Amino acid sequence: MAERLRLELATPTRLVVTAEIEEVVAPGTEGYFGVWPGHAPFLTTLGTGAVTYRSGAEARALAVHGGFAEVGGDHVTILADSAELPEEIDVGRAQRARGRAEQRLAGRTTQEEIDYARALVALNRALSRLQVAERTASQ
Repeated sequence: MAERLRLELATPTRLVVTAEIEEVVAPGTEGYFGVWPGHAPFLTTLGTGAVTYRSGAEARALAVHGGFAEVGGDHVTILADSAELPEEIDVGRAQRARGRAEQRLAGRTTQEEIDYARALVALNRALSRLQVAERTASQ
């Protein structure tokens, strides 16, 4: 059995991460899932959240939104609709987006009709960005 996994994470426009790792945790649409070397193969859809991966004592995270993950015994390939590394996250912008989404969901906006599903997606994206930025700042 392999002791490490090959992680490749890409978006439609770029390759974001290529790394040899020991574990990865990703946000599936049915909840977070973890993968270690020798994991059973599967294919799943991704939700919005933080992908975290570890190599030795070093753990890294990035924010993703949508896409697919393919898991094999020795590799994980993630094709995300969008992905942001911690250094690419504009914390102020994410905080403003969270505030706008929270106001929409609370019904405190000037708009007559609120698209709750869209506001919830915006809130989840903002929260995942902030989570990744906070996690990286505290390391």
